[in-house]
Amino acid sequence: MPVSITRPDHWISGVIFASPHSGCTYPNWFLQTTDLPMTALRSSEDAFVDRLISCAPEFGAVTLTAQVPRCVVDLNRGPDEIDPLVVRGVPRHPLNQRTLAGLGVIPRVVSQGRPIHNRLIERGEADRRIAAYWRPYHQALSALITEARTRFGQAILIDMHSMPHDALTHLTGPRTDMVLGNRHGLSAAARVSDAVTGAVEAEGWRIRRNSPFSGAYICSAYGRPGQNIHVVQLEIDRALYMDEATITPHPGFDDFAARIARVIRRLAALEADGAADLGGIAAE
Repeated sequence: MPVSITRPDHWISGVIFASPHSGCTYPNWFLQTTDLPMTALRSSEDAFVDRLISCAPEFGAVTLTAQVPRCVVDLNRGPDEIDPLVVRGVPRHPLNQRTLAGLGVIPRVVSQGRPIHNRLIERGEADRRIAAYWRPYHQALSALITEARTRFGQAILIDMHSMPHDALTHLTGPRTDMVLGNRHGLSAAARVSDAVTGAVEAEGWRIRRNSPFSGAYICSAYGRPGQNIHVVQLEIDRALYMDEATITPHPGFDDFAARIARVIRRLAALEADGAADLGGIAAE
């Protein structure tokens, strides 16, 4: 299955933690289309984010994770964000900045601009990838959001990602550990974003909003605060928990995971008005 859903025994308040970019199952047919080594391919993964959110069902939230790697198909892009430099015969219609940069739904490059494909792929192959991987993920996500809103009157999606440590080197001021994206308020109500920010800051991390990541396709496609559907993207500095060169957890991984678990516990009971049941947490 291209998608994994884990449900709690008791879903508390319609909160979903998702990781669309942590998939690491590389099909043999795909490996035949690239000359990049595995470490280069894996550089575009949000490696281990699925492990970091795996505790969420213990606290009453649902998790949704992808199995397909981002370099095969990017689940945080629209199905029409197709790069003519990757897919043969696609018209060079006006492209958004992500697709121009090689980061469309079928990515052209991994980190540091390294080309993925050793040849152009046919449109039929692009459509097959979208049908086999993209659509099942979004069908599952849409169904969970609908179910949450029906059961609880709200859906709150925390879309979890990771970013290279050097992604923020151009910024001035104190080093930021995480970036919250809410499309500048369009994908989530301020009270939801404030609750996420507060949970992160309670663990001693610095967080900034919407710069340089304000949220991509998932935020824009699903976030409807006026309908009580809130989507927040949370980017985590990879250096906090992993060795980026070897794509392995570093010695601080377990401590970091324990702190993230406390963030998740706070947010799993989040109501759209920003309230959460923090019973037993204040004393930890």
